[in-house]
Amino acid sequence: MVTKKRIDPHLRRFGAKIQRFREEAGLSQAEAAKMVNVTRSYIGQVERGITRCRKDFSERLGVALMRPEEVAEAWSELVRSAKYPQYFEDFASLESTAVLLRKYSADVVDGLLQVESYARVLLRAEDSVLARMKRQEILTREPTPMVCFILDESVLYREVGSPEIMNAQLNHLLEVSAWEKVCLQVAPTAYYRGVSGSFSIATQEDRDEAAYAGSAFGGETSEEAEQLLLVNEAFAVLQARARNVADTRTFIRRVLEERWT
Repeated sequence: MVTKKRIDPHLRRFGAKIQRFREEAGLSQAEAAKMVNVTRSYIGQVERGITRCRKDFSERLGVALMRPEEVAEAWSELVRSAKYPQYFEDFASLESTAVLLRKYSADVVDGLLQVESYARVLLRAEDSVLARMKRQEILTREPTPMVCFILDESVLYREVGSPEIMNAQLNHLLEVSAWEKVCLQVAPTAYYRGVSGSFSIATQEDRDEAAYAGSAFGGETSEEAEQLLLVNEAFAVLQARARNVADTRTFIRRVLEERWT
């Protein structure tokens, strides 16, 4: 069963206001989403109170709903007071109970594969680094889920921190790629239909699924059938065109020797 989401009451109240303003403006979620250049599912998440929207988004939404002052006031009063940023917290709880994880990383090594020195370059707060390291217990817990990673090959060449950090990171990838329940592949840098950035898919024991995709607003977690179909198709395309596991290990070794040694 999918873990029940915690909804901050401040976000719930803000979402209810937005839904009322939208309905009074005579707009559907899809119409409102088009006006502010986001997906319909993101509008739905805002209205249900399961994501914390940014101020610049709320300002655009206020203009679209013809209630700029009221939306701005609601955002300042409610969203800034919300205790939990939900955009990744919801997926993290689903990730921790999944039996199958599929992850595509377009820009940096996935958080579950990062060595601590690499993570410290990306994350400013000590608590965030410790939380990321703690998340990696997913790969060694019992029962161990099957985890399939696909990295864009540019990730291996993009320096994060220093050559020494990259050396440690690529050696760690080689180590983890040999683990029984880990499938690591590297995809050539190319255009892939339906792929526009990093995303993850978590499958539960009862086959329920949720997907997380990064965005300009921090990210979205979705359990909608339409969105899940799209990310499943995208992952299948990536997996088909990526190097196989053995060739991936050979490629990582080559990049390590030529670039980071």
